[in-house]
Amino acid sequence: MIIVNNRKYIAASFANEDEIERVVLENAEYIFGPDSIMLPKSLIRSADGSGTIPDGYAIDFASRRWFIVEAELSAHSVWGHIAPQVSKQIVAAQQPASRKHLIEVVINRLRDDQLLKDRIDEMGIAEIDIRKVLTEIMETRPIVGIPIDHVSTDLREWAQTLKNEVKLWIVRKLVDFKDPTAILYEIPDDFRPVFDTTEEPDNNQIATFYDVSLSDLLEEKLLTPGQELVMSYKPRGASARQNYTATVMEDGAIVVDGRSYSAPSYAALYCIQKAGSTRNTVNGWTSWKTLNDKWLADLRTEYLIASGCQTD
Repeated sequence: MIIVNNRKYIAASFANEDEIERVVLENAEYIFGPDSIMLPKSLIRSADGSGTIPDGYAIDFASRRWFIVEAELSAHSVWGHIAPQVSKQIVAAQQPASRKHLIEVVINRLRDDQLLKDRIDEMGIAEIDIRKVLTEIMETRPIVGIPIDHVSTDLREWAQTLKNEVKLWIVRKLVDFKDPTAILYEIPDDFRPVFDTTEEPDNNQIATFYDVSLSDLLEEKLLTPGQELVMSYKPRGASARQNYTATVMEDGAIVVDGRSYSAPSYAALYCIQKAGSTRNTVNGWTSWKTLNDKWLADLRTEYLIASGCQTD
């Protein structure tokens, strides 16, 4: 339950698959990463010509990976609906013609979308290199990305059988207890999947990439209370870079311009929007660094190694 101004919002079921699909498509950057773009439904075919249409495709330029996206409802059978549908999509996505088609979808979209061009330019990808970068990304094995309202045991066990990586995110719907037409949607925080087959399920990990917070870095003495962090940002068309300073608080919050944020990404988003960016997401772990030039992402890696959750 969530309480907002004395109004109680309780968990509710999605009306249908179209509803959860709409929420995912409208908020894709919050799920697949701040440097990702979402492609709409597009027909792809297997080698024998059989067609299939995933709910979308997400391309993450920062990590050079791509996703087959299938928004689902847990009411659907894993074995009778989700598994055969996604398996068919994986087979079709492996075909060179399918990958070439998706590259052309992006190129055509770039011709008509200046905001998208600006975003890719901010990522440091020159326009002349876009096709090359897309080709390199599409040559990798796609990740199966499934936003869903509940993750069942069957879904987890099936996901572990696939050769492709699978990431599952929970998307929730909540309605006002007294007024069911008043709706809230809850989406993952900081691009956090609830289940990820890249993490070995039997190795007793005590932390994962997505679980690390600034509080963990403070506890490990990789950061200290009161320590300053810096970031620099220049949106496309701006005359100069803007520099920002943040302070790490004892409770793991990060303070910028007197404003307290619970995560580096929210603090970085405040800064880039103040600088004039129209973006709605940003990766704070690769935006903020210490005064001795260490990115927060590097400190996070050090923490995971020290915790025995990751090797060099």
